[in-house]
Amino acid sequence: MMETSMGKPSFLRNIMVRVLLFGVLIIVVRFAYVVTITGESCNRGDFCFFSLPENLNFVISGAGSGASAIDAIRSTSVGSPSDDLYTSRDWIKAVQFYSSIFQDLIADGYLSPESKTLCVETALGQEVFSLREIGVKDSVGISKKAFRPLVVRGEGHAVPFEDKTFDFVFSGGGRLGKSLKQLEFADEITRTLKPEGYAVVHVGATDTYSFNSFLDLFNSCKLVKMRDIDGFDTSMPHIREFVIQKYSEIEAGDHHRNGDSGGGKCWIPGYKRDLIRDAEPLIKEEPLKPWITLKRNIKNIKYLPSMVDIRFKSRYVYVDVGARSYGSSIGSWFKKEYPKQNRTFDVFAIEADKAFHQEYKVKKKVQLLPYAAWVRNETLSFEINHDPGKEAEAKAMGRGMGRIQPAKRSSSSLAGEVNLIQGFDFAAWLKQSVRERDFVVMKMDVEGTEFDLIPRLIKTGAICLIDELFLECHYNRWQRCCPGQRSQKYNKTYNQCLELFTSLRQSGVLVHQW
Repeated sequence: MMETSMGKPSFLRNIMVRVLLFGVLIIVVRFAYVVTITGESCNRGDFCFFSLPENLNFVISGAGSGASAIDAIRSTSVGSPSDDLYTSRDWIKAVQFYSSIFQDLIADGYLSPESKTLCVETALGQEVFSLREIGVKDSVGISKKAFRPLVVRGEGHAVPFEDKTFDFVFSGGGRLGKSLKQLEFADEITRTLKPEGYAVVHVGATDTYSFNSFLDLFNSCKLVKMRDIDGFDTSMPHIREFVIQKYSEIEAGDHHRNGDSGGGKCWIPGYKRDLIRDAEPLIKEEPLKPWITLKRNIKNIKYLPSMVDIRFKSRYVYVDVGARSYGSSIGSWFKKEYPKQNRTFDVFAIEADKAFHQEYKVKKKVQLLPYAAWVRNETLSFEINHDPGKEAEAKAMGRGMGRIQPAKRSSSSLAGEVNLIQGFDFAAWLKQSVRERDFVVMKMDVEGTEFDLIPRLIKTGAICLIDELFLECHYNRWQRCCPGQRSQKYNKTYNQCLELFTSLRQSGVLVHQW
């Protein structure tokens, strides 16, 4: 009997301990979920850790970055583990900077206290805090990790709000330029912005080329204002501020119709023509040893990415027309020597010769188009030529150079090994595959077919999609093997090639002799 009465308190005590431990376990699991899984450090409904004090009140006007400003915040925010952050000099400096920016935008009429406002990818929410302090109360930020109550979870390329939600969207810190998904980032700003709403984006001070590339990302908006300002920290000392406005519903329809040219010639802006004037000069006189002169000329080429900032392009593409083997130019030149500014390029190899197709099957980062670039979709005759002027090259590559012509022509004019292949409308493919927002580099070595392809690219306007072109022009050049003799393979002269290069540059195409 005594043992029974003594066992009951022990049994109840064990149950209470287990219940208490279970409760602690729930709290720990919940905390781990909030902090680790959702990335939040504070309030989710009825659960909160380290929240921003509700009575935090920072008077921006007249507050410096010294001790008086820090004391002003500390006097209104106590008891929170995050007090050190909100009272730090960096926080105060950022808040003061953004407050000044937003007050200017209010004075210019782009922002108002009634504006529903979003700040994109603001990790600590200084921009949101500044907006609320100057009276724009309906403001929120998004970041990969939430920071309640100023910032909710979201990313620039995946904004967690409905279409046409905000009157004003802000992106500071050069975050759009640093994004790996810039087009999606810009599209999300446009999507969530109301018609006639304003977006303000801060980027690093840029050149004219990147300035226009940036605007191309926002094709549903118009530029309202641009200015250069000083930043507030060393990570971004100079800032270019863009104020853009989303088109109204009527303007958007008109802009779409006007922008749909349906083909034809395109307009080349002046800033691209300025770049051409800075390019290396064309070789005016026909070289007596073209295989040496043109090879040396490669060292003189001024690559476009060495002259301008290409970071605001939505996609990066390299098209090798007449690619031959992978090591011919993709592996030996483009991968190693072309300045890519740390951008990843989509690579397309266009090669009709079946002898080179097998090796591309193991090149996972290269997309092979096993056809001949041509002016229309049709069957072509493909000749493997053994030009004596290129015997050394053919021996090294294990294959002669191929040229094409329509199959309906007499095959008697072809002196080498002849096969039937499929040609495709290259200009049409290019217009379907890339956009003006993309950065497109092209190398073209097509054994004389350039005199067919280039006019077609110009006529259709597809030439304007190419940012930089490396063109080998084929003419009846002097033979390496036979002094005093010209190649009989091509019927064009050097002057005709020079005219082709000159006309391309005069049309605004940055083309190099290859």
